[in-house]
Amino acid sequence: MNAIAKAIDAINELFGRIIAPLIAIITLIVLYDIVSRFFFGRPSDWAFDITKMLFGAHFMLMAAYGLRHHAHVEVDVVKRLLSRKKQAVLDLIGYLVFFVPFIWLLLTYGWRFFERSFSRGETTYGMVSIPVYPALIPSALLLITFMATPWTTMCWSPFRCLF
Repeated sequence: MNAIAKAIDAINELFGRIIAPLIAIITLIVLYDIVSRFFFGRPSDWAFDITKMLFGAHFMLMAAYGLRHHAHVEVDVVKRLLSRKKQAVLDLIGYLVFFVPFIWLLLTYGWRFFERSFSRGETTYGMVSIPVYPALIPSALLLITFMATPWTTMCWSPFRCLF
């Protein structure tokens, strides 16, 4: 199981490092739109839609990377007072009570949202009609699930977590 966890960690690390620079591209597009608006008196027709979609993709795809690096919110004040085994139990309960149902709901409804959007040929509402196929929702959630699965099993088996 440890080899699987290391492989999933490596995949999420690589994927996060590839996706992270997307925020610089979003920033450049917003900067271009600001310059176009204030200096030329004409904002672009496409920048808002593109940045909205890219930021959504960035947020969803970086979630597994954030989980890998513990960038999520935890209650460390209480957790630090506990022994290692009790911390592992608390992590396991947190995953089972909060994480698993949340991811299941997002996968279920995210997939339905994707199917509906794809079947209708949904596009953005701006001047430039960019197709909106939110396939990133279920695929990003699968990455997050793959990231959390080894951690949950490692918390369970020896009652010690990687973190």
